[in-house]
Amino acid sequence: MDECLTNTRVGVIGVGYLGQYHAEKYAAMDTVDLVGIADIDARRAADIACRHKTQAFTDFRELIGRVDAVSIAAPTPLHFEIGAAMLNAGIHVLIEKPISTSLKEARTLIDLAESKHVVFQVGHLERFNPAVVAVQDIITKPMFIESHRLSIYTGRSTDVSVVLDLMIHDIDLILYFVGSEVQSIHASGAAVVSDHCDIANARIEFKTGCVANITASRISARNQRKIRLFQKNGYIAVDFSKCEIMHIEQTHESGEALIPGTKIHQSRFLKGDALEEELRSFVGAIGACREPVVTGRMGYQALSLALEVIDQIDETARRFGDL
Repeated sequence: MDECLTNTRVGVIGVGYLGQYHAEKYAAMDTVDLVGIADIDARRAADIACRHKTQAFTDFRELIGRVDAVSIAAPTPLHFEIGAAMLNAGIHVLIEKPISTSLKEARTLIDLAESKHVVFQVGHLERFNPAVVAVQDIITKPMFIESHRLSIYTGRSTDVSVVLDLMIHDIDLILYFVGSEVQSIHASGAAVVSDHCDIANARIEFKTGCVANITASRISARNQRKIRLFQKNGYIAVDFSKCEIMHIEQTHESGEALIPGTKIHQSRFLKGDALEEELRSFVGAIGACREPVVTGRMGYQALSLALEVIDQIDETARRFGDL
């Protein structure tokens, strides 16, 4: 990046459920000037702008020339159009996950960011979860991973599959933890209350031998966010909802442990504010002229695997429909 900023002029594009919190966090930061928000809903834009004493726009292009950076929290199908316009203008971009709806669009956004020498961060929020930060140093070479991300139906984000809505969080985390190429994918799912898949399961095998079993649902009777990782000499379980971590470590010591030759570490973590940490990291990357924690390339990899899972689900549905 050619120019480092000490005080960043920021705009937020899309102030629906998530975007409103982007605006709130930026407005509270000392190193940021929230100079405007944009939303096609004029009343919504005016309300959020008034709340944070900034300007409201209905056309995101009006932010060009006024801002150094933007958060894009608009619906996923709009990510490419908005992202391309901002990057072309030399504006630093944080784009909510998924990076886009197609790999071709994602690749174009990445190339644009690199050619313009700007920070391009993808909003995989779980990377900033205190639990993930706490366990990342004790995860070495996981061989089996099981994750469950179940949500009570809210009606939000039903314009995309649950794979792009929820499962992609765990796909990104698992790619980060495993650090290996994918060897095979087996997936199934169903559209229950929307036009897109609402519940999905994927079994992903990596070239290291690791196997990940991932379940995501947005029509559950209760919320659940858990991930369990098994590796040589250890087992790590994280319950995001209860803020609990269990680490079973092999010690080869005799004693009266529940599992012979092991020691059990149990801890709790404060929920913290992952969104604030994510936005501060984005602004920090701009100020320090460095790559963000979650790069466009990482967002591309998560999207690529998510789309393969969706293709598998669609193929299974077609086969079932032909029976």
